[in-house]
Amino acid sequence: MPSTLADKATAFRALHRRGATLVMPNAWDAGSARLLESLGFQALATTSAGINFAHGIPDGPDAAPYDLTMTRHGEIAVAVEVPVNGDLENGYGDSPEAVAACITDAIKHGMAGGGIEDYTGNPDKPYYDIELAAERIVAAREAADASGIDFTLTARAECFLYGHDDPLPEAIKRLNRFREAGADCLYAPGPTDDATLKRFVAEVDGPINVVVGQGGGASVERMAELGITRISTGGSLFRAVYGSVLEFGKAMAEEGAFPHLDDVISDGKMSGLVTGRFRDR
Repeated sequence: MPSTLADKATAFRALHRRGATLVMPNAWDAGSARLLESLGFQALATTSAGINFAHGIPDGPDAAPYDLTMTRHGEIAVAVEVPVNGDLENGYGDSPEAVAACITDAIKHGMAGGGIEDYTGNPDKPYYDIELAAERIVAAREAADASGIDFTLTARAECFLYGHDDPLPEAIKRLNRFREAGADCLYAPGPTDDATLKRFVAEVDGPINVVVGQGGGASVERMAELGITRISTGGSLFRAVYGSVLEFGKAMAEEGAFPHLDDVISDGKMSGLVTGRFRDR
């Protein structure tokens, strides 16, 4: 099992080799990270949505205080022995220099990899111009390389999420440009249908990440057949947990019933999971 961050980064980079499909679920705190690690996953990611929502903050690059975000990333990284990939939104700044500083901080907080979006946070102009977006990836790559570890840099094209008129060709163009700029893994969140993913695999020159959890009947077997290198879950596990809390709470408030008691995890098992002393496999 990797011990140092350098070891974790090297192991994480190796998990992106062609011909293998990595399942990388997203945790939002140390407890969820340890629970997922107990199931045998080889790497985890953070979820900005889960971290923000858990603090009563909406999702988005400017919604959460930067220090809170980095602190929570650090708590997740040190809680587990497996590599952790940081959901770093848009790098918490528009300039290449801001993105470089974010990558440097993420590595200091224990991230073996991280993703940078091309979403500006401005709904009137949601995407950075492609060359500025590429310069931001160049800056991220240089900061990662300066750390001395094999940091895995993911570049995201957000075309499907914010109303682009023709998202697929634009995403392909952007992802290939980001690959040229130094990204190791490419990611256009949104589609999970076979036709779109086949085009990504065929026309994007690099490993592809797909996020699941918005429907579509995804499976590891199907993604592997399509040639997808990495599967993440985004904020879907967090939403599933809070969805259950909502339903159980409604049953208590409206019906006077306690359906969650039938399948609740025992205190002993929960303690073992969150402290890393139990492996549920």
